[in-house]
Amino acid sequence: MKKILTFKNATLALCFSLPMFINAQNAPKTFGKSITENANPENGIIRCISTEYEKFLQENNPNRAKDAQFESWINNKITERKLNAAGQKSSNAIVTIPVVVHVIHNGDAIGSGENITDAQILSQIRVLNEDYRRAFNTPGYNEDLVGADTQIEFCLAQINETGQPTTGITRTNLGVSSWERAQVESYLKPETQWDPEKYLNIWVCRFGGDLSDVLGYAQFPQGSGLPGLDQSGFAFTDGVIISYQCFGSSTYYPQGSYNSSYNQGRTTTHEVGHYLGLRHIWGDGSNCTTNTDYCNDTPFSAQANYGCQFGIDSCPNQDGLDMINNYMDYSNDICMNIFTNDQKTRMRTVLESADRRASLLTSGVCGLLTTADFDALRETTVYPNPAQNELNISVANGEFPDSYVIYNTLGQTVANVKVSSESNLTVNTSGYANGIYIIKIFKGSESKTIKFIKN
Repeated sequence: MKKILTFKNATLALCFSLPMFINAQNAPKTFGKSITENANPENGIIRCISTEYEKFLQENNPNRAKDAQFESWINNKITERKLNAAGQKSSNAIVTIPVVVHVIHNGDAIGSGENITDAQILSQIRVLNEDYRRAFNTPGYNEDLVGADTQIEFCLAQINETGQPTTGITRTNLGVSSWERAQVESYLKPETQWDPEKYLNIWVCRFGGDLSDVLGYAQFPQGSGLPGLDQSGFAFTDGVIISYQCFGSSTYYPQGSYNSSYNQGRTTTHEVGHYLGLRHIWGDGSNCTTNTDYCNDTPFSAQANYGCQFGIDSCPNQDGLDMINNYMDYSNDICMNIFTNDQKTRMRTVLESADRRASLLTSGVCGLLTTADFDALRETTVYPNPAQNELNISVANGEFPDSYVIYNTLGQTVANVKVSSESNLTVNTSGYANGIYIIKIFKGSESKTIKFIKN
């Protein structure tokens, strides 16, 4: 921990010394590049600036791998993976990425403005799991022959950096009403980030200035062991950052304040795809022959697509229509529902081999269960959190737990309940003293521990 904090502070000092981080409000461009060419022509929204961000990182750090170097590295890793029997076996295993969501606000009450509720955050984690698992009978399901269950799941971390229980959600008032890219990179991220070796950091905030029309961006992975390259230089900014108006799903949490075209949580699905190594579906160029996203099962495309314009063929001399429903295009949220098998292979390869990606799978901060009984508890959550007069236990598919125990911070048992009916899933907390509690939920031979707060 000490090493990480020292590195952050040293890098932060360097970051403030760069001229590109000064007087951002006077800069007409973001990361030194014009981004308006990728704006939605109907509403001016710029869905993603991850490509511009990556170019910026490369230009400001000569030791960061260029695109060609990274693609050579990952291509070799994919080839090894396909030839290696152990790699083939691992590709069939479900892996879980621990997430910490940092809500950055300016003093607003929870549920007001950018200080979004826990329930809205939980709706986003649900969307990630549905989309990445191609979950049947959800908006993330498709019947395309090349559609893939990536077998990647996401959980809110249950253990914080100091080993204490956490909800996986932090709330920080940094005293800034809206965030420009210079402030995000030099202050917001390094001030609040948790160890990127153990957590996927996702920040939610109100964008402003040169980010006013942007929905989000992510830091692209870098290969471990690329010769002659120091990959640690931008560890303190690694993660995904999203505008609060497109974080979460209006289907699962309709009370949020959403952008009407981007209200199903697919901005985060898209940006996490970049975090795991995916390129935009059109390869960020207009040449139907040379531009590529390095996935053979995504048809060639010469452009970003907006709205829900199925049937577009921007590369008529190549096979296939534009895959506008792919999560890595710019279509409206409601139209997206597919990752392909080659995209899966690319993401799984990154998770097995890339810096600050492979270590996520062994960090242990999710408190995950490891036997078959885990499935019954995997989606069990509690709400509202913080609680006032009652706490509800939410279960998936009507699968009740066997029992639960609630402890205070002194380790004393304040409730011990055997679950026999739905009424047992509501806890009367009106008589509890304000503070932090732990609920431990049991099913079969397994248990799940969740922290909640009584206000």
